[in-house]
Amino acid sequence: MQRREFIELFGAAVIAWPTSARAQPAAVPVIGFLGTASASEYAPYTAGFIRGLNEAGFIEGRDVVIEYRWAEGHYDRLPEMAVDLVRRKVTVIFASGGGLPLQAAIAATATIPIIFSLADDPVSRGFVASLNRPGGNITGVNFLATEVTAKRFELLRELLPKAMRAVLLANPDAALSETERQRAEAAARAVGYEVLSLDANSAADIETAFATMARHRASALLVTVDSFFLRQRGQIAELSARYNIPTVAFEREFVVAGALMSYGTPLRNSYRQAGLYAGRILKGAKPSDLPVVQATSFELVINLKTAKALGLDIPAKVLALADEVIE
Repeated sequence: MQRREFIELFGAAVIAWPTSARAQPAAVPVIGFLGTASASEYAPYTAGFIRGLNEAGFIEGRDVVIEYRWAEGHYDRLPEMAVDLVRRKVTVIFASGGGLPLQAAIAATATIPIIFSLADDPVSRGFVASLNRPGGNITGVNFLATEVTAKRFELLRELLPKAMRAVLLANPDAALSETERQRAEAAARAVGYEVLSLDANSAADIETAFATMARHRASALLVTVDSFFLRQRGQIAELSARYNIPTVAFEREFVVAGALMSYGTPLRNSYRQAGLYAGRILKGAKPSDLPVVQATSFELVINLKTAKALGLDIPAKVLALADEVIE
């Protein structure tokens, strides 16, 4: 065979060589999304997470795959769901909905990066070494929901200057319930309230709690931070109206459902930040080098229609502080 013929034949063979043999495409990274609630209940927050991913340059289904695992309120399912994500060999895990999914993720892996969205202090809980240098494979967002409990009681006092007894509704199954209970009780006493603490971890318990509030002639209700109560926000709003009890919660969606007021960090913003961090990790950043993000913005939301139904006049100075008024 002549040299020219050989070169032409070799060149044609290279052109015809299968693409898969010449260059294997990089595998699409997978994010494990571990949640305590359901997809529909957390849709506004999941949208925030995806928005953060988009801002980091990742489009779900194109640049990244998200494997969702929803416990739907059954916290005992979280450990096996976390193990399943590890078996799936995900690139990063987002532990959504508090300390319990984070604990499940930590128990499942010491190597896969974990991002959290947490109401309580992650340092005092032992999840990270420090806020600036988390260490290990964990970082995330602290939205300081328990830190602003005192402000919620101050706002209640502005609305109900003559009220004497406030109820604190807590989930005994929640990892941070005792911490928040202690802080909330101290904050309530600081503004002159007597405190009645009630537990609930089921819809039936919530019904019973409201009946108990009525018997004790409670003046107001403060809902502690927990994904279960967020799931039950419609029931809590309906019972608040039925029993004529002003209710203050930690998240806007309660007020949209009909509760009187909420004050806290917008969760959708915290989830967006978690999405941004997931994107940075997918690009090669180490969790140990990503400082825990602490909330810097808070929003007050008031439902004027609910206030009118309760016979309350919202003081002008409180309305002036509101970031959103639902009429």
